[in-house]
Amino acid sequence: MALIGLVRVSTAKQETQRQHDALDPICIRVFEEKVSGKLKVDDRPGLQAALDYMRDGDMLAVQEVDRLGRNLLEGLIVLTELFERGCTVKVLEGIAAGEHSERSLILDLDLALALAEDRRRDIVRKTRNGLEAARRRGRVGGRPRVVNDDKRAVILARRERDESIREIARAVGVSVGTVHAVLAASRAAGAA
Repeated sequence: MALIGLVRVSTAKQETQRQHDALDPICIRVFEEKVSGKLKVDDRPGLQAALDYMRDGDMLAVQEVDRLGRNLLEGLIVLTELFERGCTVKVLEGIAAGEHSERSLILDLDLALALAEDRRRDIVRKTRNGLEAARRRGRVGGRPRVVNDDKRAVILARRERDESIREIARAVGVSVGTVHAVLAASRAAGAA
C-alpha cells in the first residue's frame, strides 16, 4: 500500500506549504493543484494525476476532506472513484479525520463534505453581503484607480501636442499601457 498525497488550493495566489508540511513527510508522492474543488474530476489535473498514479490498495491522503471536493457532489464522485479502484482515503484533520475504506463511511465523509459546501456558500454569501453594504455606504471595493480625471486630462492634452506615449507616461507617472488604455477609451467614447 502506497500513501499518495493531494494538495489543493482554489487559486494560484494561495499557499500550499501548510498542506505540503503535513503530507510530504508521510506520502511517497504528493500531487498539487491550484484549481477550484467545484470542478469536475476530469478538469482537476492534480487529482487526475493522483488517480492515474494510484493502484489497488493505495491510499489518498488529504489534509482536510474539502480538499477532495468543495461541494458534496464532486466530493462523492471522487470518493466513489477511489473506492471503485480499491483505494482508500486518509483525512488528516477536521470532522472526517481518519482512514476511510468502506462505502458505509461515505456517510461520515458525506456529512463533512456537506459542511464544507455549506461553509463555502456561507463565505460567498457573507462576501456578497459585505460588498453590497459597502456600496450602500458609498465605498467601492477593488484596487484604487491609477488614473483620475486630472491625469486623464493631462494625458489627452499632451497627446494632442503630439508627445510620445513614453514621454506622457513618464511625465504623468503611469505605465505606457495605462496611457494606451486612456487613449483607447477616449477614442471609443468619441466614436460613440
